[in-house]
Amino acid sequence: MNFVEKRIISDGKIGEGDVLKVDGFLNHQVDVNFLNEIGREFYKIYSDCGVNKIITIEASGIGIACITAQFFNVPVVFAKKAKTVNIYGDVYKAKAESYTHKGAYDIIMSKEFIHKGDRVLIIDDFLAKGNALKALIKLVEDANAEIAGVGIVIEKAYQGGGEYVRSLGIKVESLARIAAMSINEGIVFC
Repeated sequence: MNFVEKRIISDGKIGEGDVLKVDGFLNHQVDVNFLNEIGREFYKIYSDCGVNKIITIEASGIGIACITAQFFNVPVVFAKKAKTVNIYGDVYKAKAESYTHKGAYDIIMSKEFIHKGDRVLIIDDFLAKGNALKALIKLVEDANAEIAGVGIVIEKAYQGGGEYVRSLGIKVESLARIAAMSINEGIVFC
């Protein structure tokens, strides 16, 4: 059992509706030392891939991406879930569906920050059905940038998103892969 799996077992909570609550250390209250370990692990996995940008989606992925970027010494660009007044000019846009937000939304990224030839590492906290990840991949492809890989903290492998993205030939490394999860049975890792 690795450090992420141990932390999920000790501090994670399984909620109704197939929800794994890790908000006490990963995506609401954040344990920065834990994120540092995550960033170091993603660096070990992808350090030889020529990464020059890290991309994520707001909001929960930003902290993880920023800590990871320190190891690579590269900038972080995050897709926004709404166009704000401080984003002007051309943008890349993709549609994402959210289980937790119960609906679809557009994600956007300024064309100013991602370019042809960039080698992008996509980082996020969760991967389930892969809808947010598919939208991020579309943004990278629209920019004619290259995907060096995907780093996920927790993958719900039984929901199929990771396998779909891997079937596209994209390297996806998840620090914890959950094979099954229920309130009564607990968590089974792959």
